[in-house]
Amino acid sequence: MTAKKSAMQPELSPNAVTVLERRYLKRDKEGKVLETPAGMFQRVAKTIADAEKCFTKGEQPGALEKEFYRMMTSLEFLPNSPTLMNAGRELGQLSACFVLPVGDSMEEIFEAIKQTALIHKSGGGTGFAFSRIRPANDMVLSTKGISSGPLSFMKVFDAATETIKQGGTRRGANMGILRIDHPDIMDFIMCKRDQTVLTNFNISVGLTEKFMEAVEKDEEYDIVNPRSGEPVGKKSARKVFDHIIDLAWSNGEPGIVFLDRLNRDNPTPKVGDIEATNPCGEQPLLPYESCNLGSINLARMVTVEGAVDWGKLGRTVELATRFLDNVIEVNKYPIRQIDEMTRSNRKIGLGVMGWADMLILLGIPYDSDDAVALGEKLMKFLTDKSRATSHELAKERGVFPNFKGSIYDGKGKGGPVRNATCTTIAPTGTISIIANCSSGIEPLFAVSYIRQVLDNDKLVEVHPLFEKIARARGFYSKELMQKIAEHGTVQDIDEIPDDIRRVFVTSHDITPEDHIRMQAAFQKHTDNAVSKTVNFCHDATRDEVAQVYRLAYQLDCKGVTIYRDGSRDMQVLSVGKEKKTEEEVPFESQKGRVKRDRPRALAGTTYQMQTGCGPLYVTINEDQAGLFELFTTMGKAGGCASSQCEAIGRLVSLAWRSGVQARQAVKQLIGITCHKPSGFGDNRVTSCADAVAKAIQTHMAEHGMEELQHAISGGACPECGGAVEHEGGCCVCHACGYSECA
Repeated sequence: MTAKKSAMQPELSPNAVTVLERRYLKRDKEGKVLETPAGMFQRVAKTIADAEKCFTKGEQPGALEKEFYRMMTSLEFLPNSPTLMNAGRELGQLSACFVLPVGDSMEEIFEAIKQTALIHKSGGGTGFAFSRIRPANDMVLSTKGISSGPLSFMKVFDAATETIKQGGTRRGANMGILRIDHPDIMDFIMCKRDQTVLTNFNISVGLTEKFMEAVEKDEEYDIVNPRSGEPVGKKSARKVFDHIIDLAWSNGEPGIVFLDRLNRDNPTPKVGDIEATNPCGEQPLLPYESCNLGSINLARMVTVEGAVDWGKLGRTVELATRFLDNVIEVNKYPIRQIDEMTRSNRKIGLGVMGWADMLILLGIPYDSDDAVALGEKLMKFLTDKSRATSHELAKERGVFPNFKGSIYDGKGKGGPVRNATCTTIAPTGTISIIANCSSGIEPLFAVSYIRQVLDNDKLVEVHPLFEKIARARGFYSKELMQKIAEHGTVQDIDEIPDDIRRVFVTSHDITPEDHIRMQAAFQKHTDNAVSKTVNFCHDATRDEVAQVYRLAYQLDCKGVTIYRDGSRDMQVLSVGKEKKTEEEVPFESQKGRVKRDRPRALAGTTYQMQTGCGPLYVTINEDQAGLFELFTTMGKAGGCASSQCEAIGRLVSLAWRSGVQARQAVKQLIGITCHKPSGFGDNRVTSCADAVAKAIQTHMAEHGMEELQHAISGGACPECGGAVEHEGGCCVCHACGYSECA
């Protein structure tokens, strides 16, 4: 369908338009946007509908194109980001999720690294199981040397990911999984205690049923050398489990996946075992498989009377299932093996977003038995309908090539199907911002929040449903919305009626157990897995984390990702082990900030940063209270760059001496771009200001200052400074649309 003035225009929020212009719309070589959001949806609809030409019994592409376009522009369904970005364009890579095998030989390992680079270049994320690599200090027969172990090779994968640039649209992310019975498991569990290590990886421990049984009985379990397959020792299951809990409590990693459950539901067991998932954990895949994801916006599936519109939902599921099967046909896969394996199993992953919004429209509190029951009912309906559509597609186009010997090859699963899997619950981060709805099956992240629109201007953003109800019920005011944004919850604000407070709960208002119960309800009828973050308050104990992990196991979840508030993004500056709150800093007065006097001598460190203007040397000095001053020197003297860097140094120094926290300076400077968006040097420096910010981050990391590091921890958005939510292994800024996994 060519662009027409009469074509339905998408009703997008200003925030959604900003996200699309930054990351999705076509640009020319100078970076000028070449298409409108409607043009993007038309491009995608036409490309995916044209797949019908591949089948003799296909639909009419023109009619289907209109339906696909309507479904996307009405924000009832959106495919994963690579499909929106790349469909109908030269790259043509439409999948978000990939899993690559990692063997035990040097050749296999570096072949996987090469393939990883090709996938990341195309905009995909990768998952790996490192369990086949022999442990550190094990014998290498070919050289009579010793192995360096899986962790050393993970660092090579991490470095390769850091090097690959993807045109500023999607940054490569990885999932690393190690079996619980691998000899190096303790090193793996501890590997991200230092948050500057493996920054491009989410990590999860692959747990087995035997291990969990040993945890419950407080017994030992076997440690197995993957090279020989023989047991080489035993460990206390409960002690290892406690270490996992301790690290997850400390900074949210590692997560856990239940490997035996992934393979219990493996639809093609004769093709191979599932050892890994995609970066966010919701898509278990065989080696060389990819999966195409898409999500239905449940907020658009409610009638005016306030009931679930089952008819509309069913029709949308049918159309979306056909859409995703077509994606497999027109996709340009980055490597041959992925093309072959993906077409052989034809896995799709249809999921949902806007679940929290649907519950609000229905008047059902998220943390209630009714919500859990509806979640289970809704997901069963969606999976049944999608599988029935896959059955019809199989009649029209044929079953997936690996059908023989699959779990569908018999009487148990309803007969022939086109797709080995149909449903997945993904973290919908950016596409939920485009659709202006809540993410995945997560609760609301906030009822009201502050978005910085210019350097000094802030805008209070209010959830549209809350604002509509507040105006209708007569308790809306700008002052109240500001109060909610600053307070972070509506639960103890008396001006808001009790029934409204009960429905508008956020991720931090509900208990971790309620998070898991909702995850389990959707998992019960999801072919693949469910991406969800279980939120804990900052004061949560390790025992509370352990209880949730056990509950997830008992309720038959396939994995768990947790995040304890503030565990990665410390807002209080800490020098070494001596932490000081702002109230304790002696130079802070009630009437305002008093600038500290400069001692005669100060100790500091100088960092060389590679910029587009040449090398920039950043010197950071400290006094007894913390960071004190910053000086810059350009590799070449004179010019605007040199003088501007000097000005930055003076202003940062003044801020520090006046008691402003270092993170505030980083927030203002990081991400400023004046050269190529992909950046220069190992730190991907995008400007001299960005270089100063990253030098400060490096200094803080190297000197034991546990303050927020934006690009690593995800506590504050590196682009706008807004609050970042942790969702299913990703960091998402709902203020500007920034998202990053791992």
